[in-house]
Amino acid sequence: MSGVFVLTSEQIPSSIYTCQNGNVKFLSDAPLEMIKAESSKLSGVLNLSDRSFTFSLPIKSFEGFNSSLQRVHFNEDYMESELYPNSTFKGKIIEEIDLSKLGKYQVRAKGKINIHGVENDRIIKVSLVVGSSKMDANAEFTVFLEDYNITIPSIVNQKIAEEIKVSINLTLVPLKK
Repeated sequence: MSGVFVLTSEQIPSSIYTCQNGNVKFLSDAPLEMIKAESSKLSGVLNLSDRSFTFSLPIKSFEGFNSSLQRVHFNEDYMESELYPNSTFKGKIIEEIDLSKLGKYQVRAKGKINIHGVENDRIIKVSLVVGSSKMDANAEFTVFLEDYNITIPSIVNQKIAEEIKVSINLTLVPLKK
């Protein structure tokens, strides 16, 4: 007797993981001022089968800053968020590992980061913790303003750092079918 084994959609493991509310923080530590802001609006997709990913962050979603005026200057004068509303990172995890297996992994995400309308190739080290129903990712890296054509007027160059420290924490979950 031959039988056919049929899986329902709930039983098929998903190779697509998504994130809707990842956290991004940045720190500008200049000689005369420290500026901190964060957003919990990072969203994206990771395809486990080919290790490709794409993430997007609305620039206007950053909150914090030292004053509301500082946030206005960030959006209007430096990031020009009306012209460049999102920053993106698209690429692939370099290591050929099976991310469907539980465990902790140190990987490198290689791709193109687009900030302020300028796209640059980057490799970012990422810590991944793969659990039974989610995947946590953490990364820290530096963004150099000149690499993305973000200019700081000389009158405030002691208040805004040329190197911005960025940290990312997010949780990815299997795409619901």
